[in-house]
Amino acid sequence: MTLKPASVENILESISDGVFTVDENWRITSFNRAAEEITGVKRKEAIGQRCSEVFRSNMCGAECALQKTLKSGKPIVGKSAYIIKANGTRIPISVSTAVLKDETGQIIGGAETFRDLSEIETLRQELRGKMGFGDLISRSPLMQKIFEVLPAIAASPSTVLITGETGTGKELVSRTIHQLSPRSKGPFVAVNCAALPDELLESELFGYKKGAFTGANQDKPGRFALAKGGTLLLDEIGEVSPALQVKLLRVLQDRIYEPLGATRSETADVRIIVATNQDLAEMVKIGTFREDLYYRVNVVRIALPPLRRRKEDIPVIVDQLIEHFNRLWRKSVSGISLEALSLLMAHDWPGNVRELENVIERAFVLCSEGEIARKHLPEELNAYHPDNSLPGDRRSVYHTMEAQSIQSALERNNFNRIAAARELGIHKTTLFRRIKKLGLSFPVKDGRSRRIE
Repeated sequence: MTLKPASVENILESISDGVFTVDENWRITSFNRAAEEITGVKRKEAIGQRCSEVFRSNMCGAECALQKTLKSGKPIVGKSAYIIKANGTRIPISVSTAVLKDETGQIIGGAETFRDLSEIETLRQELRGKMGFGDLISRSPLMQKIFEVLPAIAASPSTVLITGETGTGKELVSRTIHQLSPRSKGPFVAVNCAALPDELLESELFGYKKGAFTGANQDKPGRFALAKGGTLLLDEIGEVSPALQVKLLRVLQDRIYEPLGATRSETADVRIIVATNQDLAEMVKIGTFREDLYYRVNVVRIALPPLRRRKEDIPVIVDQLIEHFNRLWRKSVSGISLEALSLLMAHDWPGNVRELENVIERAFVLCSEGEIARKHLPEELNAYHPDNSLPGDRRSVYHTMEAQSIQSALERNNFNRIAAARELGIHKTTLFRRIKKLGLSFPVKDGRSRRIE
């Protein structure tokens, strides 16, 4: 029995990707079944319409992939975008384009295929949910321990002290606590205590009454009043002067404060979170931070690790930043090359996540589409690592990440390999095998027999 070859129309109807073609006037000439299902637009409604009228996409206009293909003659493969369906739902898609020619080789229009990535995006969101809360994402065991206690911390009314180096994400953690708390419907107000001189900071926090000083022509509410019913973050609390520390202590103890020039106290109905990159305990010892205030703010403490101690998070954070800047700048950067990622993994990041964000933002200035390459990264990162000093394939990058993760776990557990294996969620024999394979070194005696300082 001889089977007849399937027609082009039948093939297009059977595939799961949406396919449509346009003529030289950008009017749709064909529209397959999958295109109907993905867009929610019927074929009879789409045929004859301009493609921009059917596809409400972030690529319509100057960023149109099909337009670029018809101008250059070069196909585009797998470009990320989104469209708005007929019912108003926004869905992510990947787009590929090609030039459409007749039997004589003359260009008569273009063809575009697009794939619905909704399921993939849903799976990614589920995975992201398992790795953190909201915008907080991490694979690091150090951060996972913090994630485990965040809901309990958020549910309590206690004052929270968040410590960590500059750029580790203290404000982001504060916002997450607020969003998980019973006060989530109230405002979140942040104050950088290091940004203002003492006199201005006091009026900024507590507000003032009309006539309190020259130029006070009307009442002005302070941040405590603006945060009523919500959460107030006092960032860089270590920069507050001893005189203002006394007034903050009263607010924390009695939940009342007095605006400048006021004759009566007001209630502070706020959840207070304080953050600092300084060692407050050491400041107490040398007398620059009040001991009683320290114990008031240090009720619940969260210590954020620097990025150099959780380098396994770099690929996750980079993906998140690429997604963010793609939305913000309406670009279609698909990811980062292995060589560029290796360079990021090799850096110690003294500026932490904030420095990494700046590097990716700079790369977006230079990279319009495709992958972020090594050439898009700052000169100072390239200068430390010659071309032949970085792993160049996926396996090497994975081994680098794994080695750094294991080394960090060993150091955190004083080189007690059983404790490190427990933290990493693997069996001790698996850890021993990976240590040997990766060629990691550690003291002869581990943390079970001798404390490693």
